[in-house]
Amino acid sequence: MEQWKRLIEAGNRYFAEGRWVEAREQYLQALALAQVLFERWRDADAAVAAFVVSQHNLADLQLTIGHPEGAAEHLCACHEYLLHCMAAAHLSPALRQAAMNHSRRTYAGVLNFVAEHGAYPRTDRLLEAHASGDASTAAHPMPAARQYH
Repeated sequence: MEQWKRLIEAGNRYFAEGRWVEAREQYLQALALAQVLFERWRDADAAVAAFVVSQHNLADLQLTIGHPEGAAEHLCACHEYLLHCMAAAHLSPALRQAAMNHSRRTYAGVLNFVAEHGAYPRTDRLLEAHASGDASTAAHPMPAARQYH
């Protein structure tokens, strides 16, 4: 967890300095680490939060550099992965519960994004699946911001 925190902190410093390439690299490394260690961290809530923060920071970066569709991709991938985790029988109950708890915030993040930046194909698919009550069609068994720091 300490290595992940250092990567996020470095990314945040680069972000604040307007060094987008360096910030992206740190956030991508943090996301990769969060994914690799997702099922191994002792604290399930911290594992899910690390994944979500990494994805949301990448989404914020995409918005900042003028790529809202890239931001939509990160936000939706994040939420969809949590939906997948909630249904994954091989995951611990604590990890599934943490995914459910965080999915409320990630869904709100997608809704807020659409309200502020408009809809994109990925957000439309996710929201249509939720509206139809078939959130499983939005979830994919693969992992694909600053609101979460």
